Amino acid sequence: MVGVWMALLALAVPVAAAPAPPMAHPEVVVLRVDGAISPASADYVVRGIAQANGRHAEAVVLELDTPGGLSSSMRDIIKAILASPAPVIGYVAPSGARAASAGTYIMYACHIAAMAPATNIGAATPVSITGGGSLPLPASSSGKPVATESTEMRKVTNDAVAYIRALAERRGRNADWAEQAVREAASVSDEQALKLHVIDLIAPNLEQLLADVDGRKVETAGGERVLHTRGATIVAIEPGWRSNFLGVLANPSVAYILLLIGLGGLVMEGMHPGGVLPGVVGAICLLLALYAFQLLPVNFVGLGLILLGVILIVSEAFVPAYGVLGTGGVIAFVIGSVILMRTGVPGYGIALPVVVGVAIAAAGVLVGIVWMAMRSRNRPVVSGREEMLGATAEVVADFQGRGLVHLHGERWQAESPVPLRRGQRVAVTGMHGLVLDVQPVSESKEVPP
Repeated sequence: MVGVWMALLALAVPVAAAPAPPMAHPEVVVLRVDGAISPASADYVVRGIAQANGRHAEAVVLELDTPGGLSSSMRDIIKAILASPAPVIGYVAPSGARAASAGTYIMYACHIAAMAPATNIGAATPVSITGGGSLPLPASSSGKPVATESTEMRKVTNDAVAYIRALAERRGRNADWAEQAVREAASVSDEQALKLHVIDLIAPNLEQLLADVDGRKVETAGGERVLHTRGATIVAIEPGWRSNFLGVLANPSVAYILLLIGLGGLVMEGMHPGGVLPGVVGAICLLLALYAFQLLPVNFVGLGLILLGVILIVSEAFVPAYGVLGTGGVIAFVIGSVILMRTGVPGYGIALPVVVGVAIAAAGVLVGIVWMAMRSRNRPVVSGREEMLGATAEVVADFQGRGLVHLHGERWQAESPVPLRRGQRVAVTGMHGLVLDVQPVSESKEVPP
């Protein structure tokens, strides 16, 4: 019996000593943001990070090439990064890319910050979305500029400084340079950023980046993580239909065109009630435009000038002023279009060819209105009995002798020497009082003068 137990024990030892099955191959999710930080890009990044955590990805690589963007969208991205259990690696790439303005804050929020060669980071000074840019500072008697920054801008700047310093201290990066990037719009290259400890490393490509960060320890919302990224499977997540739709709406030129279509459709419906289609299309486009404008840094002075221009152009059709109202409307329209998105926020401007094309179309509408007004002025006006003679009416109901006909949107009494049927077309041959003399069109050979 003892021999049997010894034999079983000898068989069990190799089994216990057998190596554990290998772990699943690690995945690294890659998200790419190329362009302004907008609600569309924020939606894409937030959903991408959530999807990566759902896949239990080893890490998320956020490739950035951005001139900046909206503060609200930037903060949405940063909140997602800070709450992510999976480490997020910020990577300014490819060579020649930049992480300016909002991109700087996002890089500071990432668990690991890296840059490709020949890239830059910085220039994180907040810009007011009311537009206008900054004015040159006046000089004091000593020749040094005197700060004339408004209280509102000081509050915004100080808030931005506190925000980026908090991110820098959380990640153990250079907080003093971060403050310079906000207050003085400082910007540095990849080599300088590494020396100043703004970033953690420089990597020429994604594969080298994953090899360099392998084995690093990072603190995430899920606790301390050791990265195992060397040779990991790269999974690129592309924007979904929702992000693409928001991206289209957040394009200033598209929002501008939607606004014009919306206003034009409602104006046409007002001038020609019952058309239905112009009103429906106009209402939908106007609602989409208003939704898009809440996603964009809109200059409301420009929006007001556009509305004034449309009102003046339409007024020209009802109150002919020989082009005076219309010309003023076109001028207000063009100026408003130019400054509608001129807010100083990078990446949010309406393409000049779009403005020029719309201005030419508006001028064409104005010329058409003036031409029609001049033509109607030169046309002789015919009214009264002369205007009724020769007109074609429609019989309302069968009658013989006296009955009713429909003419010019009204019902008239009419007399006919022959029986008439409902819907039959008749010609007016005379008029006595408020009674029309009619006869079938086929029998009216000649209309008396």
